[in-house]
Amino acid sequence: MSDVPAVKAALKSQAVETPSWAYGNSGTRFKVFAQPGVPRTPQEKLDDAAQVHAFTGVAPTVALHIPWDAVEDYGALAKYAEERGLKLGAINSNVFQDDDYKLGSVTHPDPAVRRKALGHLLECVDIMDATGSRDLKLWFSDGTNYPGQDDIAARQDRLAEALSAVYERLGEEQRMLLEYKFFEPAFYTTDVPDWGTAYAHCLKLGPKAQVCVDTGHHAPGTNIEFIVALLLREGKLGAFDFNSRFYADDDLMVGAADPFQLFRIMYEVVRGGGLTSGVAFMLDQCHNIEPKIPAIIRSVMNVQEATAKALLVDRDALATAQREGDVLGANAVLMDAYNTDVRPLLAEVREELGIAPDPMAAYRASGWAERIVAGRVGGEQAGWGA
Repeated sequence: MSDVPAVKAALKSQAVETPSWAYGNSGTRFKVFAQPGVPRTPQEKLDDAAQVHAFTGVAPTVALHIPWDAVEDYGALAKYAEERGLKLGAINSNVFQDDDYKLGSVTHPDPAVRRKALGHLLECVDIMDATGSRDLKLWFSDGTNYPGQDDIAARQDRLAEALSAVYERLGEEQRMLLEYKFFEPAFYTTDVPDWGTAYAHCLKLGPKAQVCVDTGHHAPGTNIEFIVALLLREGKLGAFDFNSRFYADDDLMVGAADPFQLFRIMYEVVRGGGLTSGVAFMLDQCHNIEPKIPAIIRSVMNVQEATAKALLVDRDALATAQREGDVLGANAVLMDAYNTDVRPLLAEVREELGIAPDPMAAYRASGWAERIVAGRVGGEQAGWGA
């Protein structure tokens, strides 16, 4: 049996980073749906993130997206976060929403466009210096739609050149997280389409370059836990972007589509030492129709539940069954842990942290939702503007 005090200690030490953009309006490629009480400024996003941390106890950092969260004084924004019990987390670059990037950003055939994109990435490192952020997260929509549109290998050369320039700019304690996505918006070739491409670039760059695994950015049937295990083994798993998918890049709440998959992923994280190796557990979700703050709270809880089940796997019994070739016995060990109701355990963990055992009920009772609807009148709501 697992050591329950050790499981509790691991759960208390886990931290889930929430994304600033998940507190704003979002939608489909056809329509962004506005909700009352949505933040109008980066500061109001932090106010909402502080509520998530207050009711879950494990969401102390907030990722920023530039220029969506652009401010004049990033040091002041970091102080604003600190006053609310938070820290600013990963800085996410945006080289996909400018007209100049129609044919790509850092892989664009025009050197002038590539210089513009690189300038933005370097600006993001400047922002990291001001906020004290450790991680720069890079996702590129770059790719092609038609055979012959551009030189596939040449685009990889341009990508490598840009990544190298950014890598050289990083500070001693800073990291680069390279995310991949196999399609959309590019439909023929994507310049960073899979973990192998991201890994190859990161391996060449050095130890400050790590791979970010977005759990929604895979083809149907992909064994994500294998990717996680391999990257952990190679010391190249830097972060997760947690979300869930049924069909493509759905960006649903993590664990919504396949909670068993999330458990399998978290088991490999636990088995590979990922809970203590600096892997960043970040959410990357678009809450299109559900209320923002409760959806983020639920997402954090889903990560916690999958982690708790992974920690409860009887590793000794599993190893014995594996050594003996007991296929059904080994599978049963995993299934026993997965089928455990860990909600009472997590309620105890929260009470020991000094917070309410049911975060969703506590948030509903807090009156925060009603206060922000009444108070956030006028101005321009935050959103990604599709």
